Amino acid sequence: MAEHSAESELPQRRLGVKEQQNGELTELSVDETTQRDREERETVVLWKKPLLTLHYFSLELLVTLKEWIWRLWQQRQTVFGLLILLILLSIAYCIEGTHQKYVRYMEKKTLWCAYWVGLGILSSVGLGTGLHTFLLYLGPHIASVTLAAYECGSVDFPEPPYPDQIVCPQQEVPAPGSDAEQVGMEAARADGAMGSVAIQGSISLWTIISKVRLEACMWGAGTAIGELPPYFMARAARLSGADPEDEDYQRFEEMLDQAESAQDFATRAKVAVQKLIQRVGFFGILACASIPNPLFDLAGITCGHFLVPFWTFFGATLIGKAVIKMHIQKLFVIVTFSRHIVEQMVSLIGAVPLLGAALQKPFREYLEAQKAKLHHHAGEGIPTEESWLSWLFEKVVVIMVCFFVCSIVNSMAQSYAKRKQQEKYSEGKTE
Repeated sequence: MAEHSAESELPQRRLGVKEQQNGELTELSVDETTQRDREERETVVLWKKPLLTLHYFSLELLVTLKEWIWRLWQQRQTVFGLLILLILLSIAYCIEGTHQKYVRYMEKKTLWCAYWVGLGILSSVGLGTGLHTFLLYLGPHIASVTLAAYECGSVDFPEPPYPDQIVCPQQEVPAPGSDAEQVGMEAARADGAMGSVAIQGSISLWTIISKVRLEACMWGAGTAIGELPPYFMARAARLSGADPEDEDYQRFEEMLDQAESAQDFATRAKVAVQKLIQRVGFFGILACASIPNPLFDLAGITCGHFLVPFWTFFGATLIGKAVIKMHIQKLFVIVTFSRHIVEQMVSLIGAVPLLGAALQKPFREYLEAQKAKLHHHAGEGIPTEESWLSWLFEKVVVIMVCFFVCSIVNSMAQSYAKRKQQEKYSEGKTE
């Protein structure tokens, strides 16, 4: 369906569009037609045309589901094999036996990894307009582990409640209550040095890095996977010779056409990244993916357009994002939230003229409340007082998630609006 839409758009781009104005046929240039259609689609948003946007979103969702069902039917042998495998795993999951402790442990780890991979994908979809899950989820998680590690003198937090809640380990740790916890403790002891720090001992930077390595690497792998759709779209467009519907790819082609005459810094920087990836290949992609680089958003389109081999692109992106870049970001968060840095930041807040004392008080109260939660015993109640800082952060998270959902609805509605425009031009040419 998407190929048919792209093919029907090609004659319109070459010949322009005829419109009737004041009883006369006038031919619009390709650029004017494209700009006019783009402006029309940009008005299809929830805050301008809510009913029309929701209607278009529903229709585009049905079209997308139909396309995916057709693709799954074409791969029905693979789907059938996966269903059989899923049934066998479900049987093993339900049958009682000595294997259940390993099943529960694998279930826990698999869900934990899938959670962070999913957040990583959400962070990289939409070429930078996705949900910034590092700031909302992974960063706060690393910061919480760091603060708890320095307060407890250990990262050997009891499981459960970790990772849902961080509690300092006690001198006498009770026996685990389930087979899954036994396997988890055995695996933690087998992993080695991570849990070997005594409660009274000092915490090293490497100990904290090791504690959050799994979730950080899974999040980085998710961001690498999120770069694949633009790569496949641009590669298919280059091989077929058809212009895809994606407007980001169209802007990328416009950027290539204007590369020599580009004057603004942003365009010149994007062109520089594109040339680096094109000329250096694997190591150029690795260098761009290994640092927090907003210009890497176009890497997937660039590599697909210039037919960079899949494993060259994905391998370099995976190593750069899940290994190198992730350790840089972890190190930054851990150092920032180390005990002496946090104390210095709170002291600097207090040095602000006039408002310093008023601003410093809630931060100190919040830190003290978090420390109190770390030391409560299993039979004690958890302090329920809520700081305005945590309340504010929760509201920011809710607002950003709502904005992300609205952007998805608007994007799908505009995609359907583009389908209708293409159908209109196609019908006009057949008449």
